[in-house]
Amino acid sequence: MENKPNYKIIYDKLKQEIKNGAYPPGTLMPTETALSEKYGVSRPTIARAYNRLQEEGLITKKKGLGTMINAETGNREKPTFGLLLPGAGESEIFSIINDRLLTLSEEGHFNCIWDGATASNANIRRELIGNCCDSYITRKVDGVFFSPLERVRDAVRTNLEICNNLDDAGIPVVLIDRDICEIPVRSKYDIVCLDNFNAGCIMARHLMESGCDDIHFFYRPDSAVSVKIRLAGIRETLHASNIPLPDENIHCGNPECSDTASAIRIKRGKTGIICANDSTAAVLMSTLAEIGYEISTDLLICAFDDMKYSMHLRHPLTSFRQPCEEIADTSVELMMRRLANSSAHPLTVNLSGTLIERESTIFK
Repeated sequence: MENKPNYKIIYDKLKQEIKNGAYPPGTLMPTETALSEKYGVSRPTIARAYNRLQEEGLITKKKGLGTMINAETGNREKPTFGLLLPGAGESEIFSIINDRLLTLSEEGHFNCIWDGATASNANIRRELIGNCCDSYITRKVDGVFFSPLERVRDAVRTNLEICNNLDDAGIPVVLIDRDICEIPVRSKYDIVCLDNFNAGCIMARHLMESGCDDIHFFYRPDSAVSVKIRLAGIRETLHASNIPLPDENIHCGNPECSDTASAIRIKRGKTGIICANDSTAAVLMSTLAEIGYEISTDLLICAFDDMKYSMHLRHPLTSFRQPCEEIADTSVELMMRRLANSSAHPLTVNLSGTLIERESTIFK
């Protein structure tokens, strides 16, 4: 009895046929059903082969139309992408994203240029990012993954300059984690990020269910637009439950400052504070303790990102875990799509995260 071919055999055969011109650019490939019958395999096996061809930019699946051969597929080399992302010192989520991109690169989907691109401090990154961008342009990379600067002076101007320079060089950009524009304005670039609005909704609902009816939001100056979107989700959820979020409950400042922490009007046993990220929450928790407040007794607190240290704080921190590997995977998919069709309409992909409940949102 003859063995059925696996997806790799079918992938190799289809790839060779495409390169030999059996399917000219702009034409449709056979349907998955037709190929499954031809090779005597299941449709998922054909879909897996097609997915890999799409990752390499050889084909594009178009809903309602079929699977189309892209232009300029013959003898195409693997694309090379540059990274303009923070390092682990700025946020652990980018350590996971960077590692996942490296794994995908090592699997042979594309080449990566990393040197100098993942600085571990926002201020250092601001100083290096222009030189990195110039290097990528000189080396004629095929695309750049860029997470815009935040929490540094002139971040907006720097982000615009980076994107404009890459535009002038004809290099596509996929933005990771956040846009370069303030809402409601939307840039022209593909964006992959956490569904920040929904995450804000979930965190607000969680505090309400934990017994809080006095909700506060705390963030640092010059935070990214993603922080404002989280706040919008919080505001909408509270409004739907007839719980006010007055301006005095929204705090922008340095969490290390005791005067800033003291300005938070805490109703013991009723107040919940949502911080823009874990690093802000960790510092604020310490400052609140210094001025006499006890987490889980006087107030509850939670944040976003689920950094590794969150579970090891004096009061383990409830946090919202970002789908980091999925962000990396989707970023690559959008970049391949952009290479296949430079005029494609820009997409925003909002991915779901996970609420990780810990002691900091449980009243004792």
